[in-house]
Amino acid sequence: MPDTASASPDVRPFLDRLEHLPIGLFAAVMGLGGLTLATLRLEHHFGWQAGASVALLLLAAAVFAALATLYAIKGLRFPEAVAAEWCHPVKLAFFPTLSISLILLGTAAFQLAPAVGAPLWAIGTLLQGVLTLAVVSMWIHAAHYEAPHLNPAWFIPAVGNVLVPLVAAPLGLIEIAWLFLSVGLVFWLVLLTLVFNRLVFHHPMPAHLLPTLCILVAPPAVAFLAYVGLNGGVDGFARILYYPGLFFFALVVIQAPKLVRLPFALSWWAYSFPLAALTVATLVMAETLPSAPLAWLGIALYLLLVAVVGVLVWRTVKAFAAGKVLQPHP
Repeated sequence: MPDTASASPDVRPFLDRLEHLPIGLFAAVMGLGGLTLATLRLEHHFGWQAGASVALLLLAAAVFAALATLYAIKGLRFPEAVAAEWCHPVKLAFFPTLSISLILLGTAAFQLAPAVGAPLWAIGTLLQGVLTLAVVSMWIHAAHYEAPHLNPAWFIPAVGNVLVPLVAAPLGLIEIAWLFLSVGLVFWLVLLTLVFNRLVFHHPMPAHLLPTLCILVAPPAVAFLAYVGLNGGVDGFARILYYPGLFFFALVVIQAPKLVRLPFALSWWAYSFPLAALTVATLVMAETLPSAPLAWLGIALYLLLVAVVGVLVWRTVKAFAAGKVLQPHP
């Protein structure tokens, strides 16, 4: 470990606590990036000028830069802690939140400034491909994984793959788009079967992981957006992708009385991006059909998303201020 004598007395305790900075905190960037894309879609829906979306994109980018810097410091000072997260059967699935954050930032920026968004997207896509192979390889070779370790967070690598076509298709990289979409869809179906087997036939998930149930919404919603972009419209298969996302959202809503009683944890950020993905998918569905009921549903989902992200930002800042975030966690 590098010598910390040169660090000021005020900074050193904070740097030492970075050992406990979780990789899953990048889910906050996913939530902010998802809100940015939803805002862009709402502005498009009503013909508004991009204003709020630009501010949100800058905020998401700033949060990503701060977290990336802090996690890089953690990697340099506490490489064993990063290795422990990588070998952890639950935390491993959160490593692609890093690449997904870059893809989301690139996707949002691409709609506003393609020359900026495309390189960000390309870096995120390359990293997503590497992390997908690495994570799946770990799943195959790890000897200490058991069924209770499985939870909806394992969908995260699949979600990252189905995001890639959102920019690949407009760039004309059609085969790249289909490559990532097909891989994401196949792993979504495989993991969906495994996750439901775990939920139904094994002990209930720990309370702090219950918010990850919302991740069930994300893969079909994002896959719908990717497929519609490649297909050029809504057909029967697009509907098969969209409506399961709506069903899983309803399933999560039914669990809401139990979920709201849980003590706050960073896993609550799992509510944000899936809700954003369903919001965008609903607005796209409403515009493509067109459908007034779906348009109203999309607006309602957007308002809910804003409220959820607002609460998450407030609770996260409050937890940081109280020193409850950079603490050891099982």
